[in-house]
Amino acid sequence: MSKVRRRFISSLDFVDGRVEMSHGSGGRAMAQLVEELFVASFDNEYLRQLNDQACFTVPAGRLVMATDSHVVSPLFFPGGDIGSLAIHGTLNDVAMAGARPLTLSAGFILEEGFPLADLARIVISMAEAARAAGVPIVTGDTKVVERGKADGVFINTTGIGVVPEGIRISGERARPGDRILLSGSIGDHGMAVMAVREGMKFETPIQSDSAALHGLVAAMVEAVPDIHCLRDPTRGGLATTLNELARQSGVGMKIHETAIPVREAVSAACEFLGFDPLYVANEGKLVAICPPESAERLLQAMLNHPLGQDSALIGEVIEDAHGFVQMETAFGGSRMVDWLNGDQLPRIC
Repeated sequence: MSKVRRRFISSLDFVDGRVEMSHGSGGRAMAQLVEELFVASFDNEYLRQLNDQACFTVPAGRLVMATDSHVVSPLFFPGGDIGSLAIHGTLNDVAMAGARPLTLSAGFILEEGFPLADLARIVISMAEAARAAGVPIVTGDTKVVERGKADGVFINTTGIGVVPEGIRISGERARPGDRILLSGSIGDHGMAVMAVREGMKFETPIQSDSAALHGLVAAMVEAVPDIHCLRDPTRGGLATTLNELARQSGVGMKIHETAIPVREAVSAACEFLGFDPLYVANEGKLVAICPPESAERLLQAMLNHPLGQDSALIGEVIEDAHGFVQMETAFGGSRMVDWLNGDQLPRIC
């Protein structure tokens, strides 16, 4: 935020100023906000043109497009904020097709009275996340609504990517005998957000796992081009993701409780609040399903990547016309892992 403040303190007040209705009116105030905050922070050759769209060259391959709206509360949490989350969430949706992300768009719905200092902090976080991922934000939109209508700020991001020839990763490709892999511990994001809401403190602080996964996916695809399914277990957690994939593919799944990594602090927080880690949101993990003969090679590729160092083989795909997900418990029994009923953790991403 200091860069913006030094450059623009004579115009927009990024210390004490607040969003006004005029910032969404389409007039001078809106142009000032766009140029002095969004274009200055996201700066690239496409945005500098100040057109209502971005025109760019697309490399050969199949196009992938994903969009996501972010309404997390609180806006700032350990390990991230709504800005970085908006970038990571959409990049990951694109990457789950095995695609290389190319560009992003960003749409903001701002509430009248929202502090410009907080908005600048969010925008700069988005810019840093996009640059770190190597994917530019090339176009966007801003709207302002009356006080009390938007809880501060809502952000929509859309991403476009390209899938290389020969790669076909989709939720309906799981087959009996396939292995199920997970890229790391579950529940970190959901419990990091919930801990802030509840004012909970732990000896080992819980950090959101929010991260862009396309680099990990690229390494996985290079090692095993015939990955059948990829999915990031966000809202509804690992349990909901596995049920989605089982339904899409018309198969059952069996997972092993002792193989699923869960951090001690996350487990303690879930127990205290009455949550099941299997249903808690993640923002930097993925589930992969691959042929059995490729599982060890894929696992090694995941373990070799910084975002996959805690990866584990957690189960297998089985024949089941009902599409049930079962879990072998730590005590040797078995239980159904059903769809999430209701909204366990609202406003989590």
